Amino acid sequence: EYAQAGEIADEVTRLFNSGTIDRVDMLYNEFKSAGQQSLVTEQLLPVPPMAVEDDPGFTGYVYEPSQPMLLNDLLPQHLRFQLWRVLLESNTAEEAARMMAMDNATRNASDLIDELTLTANKIRQETITSELMDIVGGAEALK
Repeated sequence: EYAQAGEIADEVTRLFNSGTIDRVDMLYNEFKSAGQQSLVTEQLLPVPPMAVEDDPGFTGYVYEPSQPMLLNDLLPQHLRFQLWRVLLESNTAEEAARMMAMDNATRNASDLIDELTLTANKIRQETITSELMDIVGGAEALK
């Protein structure tokens, strides 16, 4: 749930701000499609800087209030959202993998049923043929 992501984010923020940890990386299953998930490592803290604009006239961004104040206010929310996203992606990837496994199991069971039905039909046909041969043989013996 989102509340769990918030609790984890609060604890990670506390540990990061106290200097107990200096970097946080997330390792999770990224959902790409029902048949494809991939393992991803992503740096969460410190927040990686964005690429600088290529415009020679770009002099940087102006932050109001100051950049440290914004970071202190936005960092916990950023962590909550990133953790929530990762939890959702991992859960979705897990459910997709389960769905694919169940689909494969259903397909395999259907193939097995078809194979067993064919085997049962062959055995039944052999039994009928054998009984008919016994009847014909008995009728011939009576003549």
